[in-house]
Amino acid sequence: MKYRLIQKAELDKLLLLYQHLNPHDPQVDKDTYMDVWRQFMDDPKISCIVAEEDGILIASCTLIIVPNLTRGGRPYGLIENVVTHADYRNRGIGKQILHYALDLAWKEDSYKVMLLTSRKDEKIMQFYESAGFLRGVKTGFVAKPEV
Repeated sequence: MKYRLIQKAELDKLLLLYQHLNPHDPQVDKDTYMDVWRQFMDDPKISCIVAEEDGILIASCTLIIVPNLTRGGRPYGLIENVVTHADYRNRGIGKQILHYALDLAWKEDSYKVMLLTSRKDEKIMQFYESAGFLRGVKTGFVAKPEV
């Protein structure tokens, strides 16, 4: 098992893995994906951490480091799109991905890292707590555009 940052040529592998995150996401054309991917890869504040086994991406999360004018100018981190391939779950791989992301955030002198989940089951909450996240410290809110 290898934990590392994603490489530019691995977009197709990442999109396959994301099918285990949101299987009902709408598909978009390749040009749209490529435009977003270029923005993603060109931004030094965005890191995509992956776990790889036998050339297959089996887990991932995205860390964004946000510049900040409070807390002495220290940035904060946001983690999103945490996913482990269904065939590899409950092996500690997701926790290792999150630890990798937290290590990157601490190296950037982030004063905190936040993560939201839409999952409600207690097992998922315990998973995030076991990876070092605290429940109930803040209250999360999400706004979405009206469709």
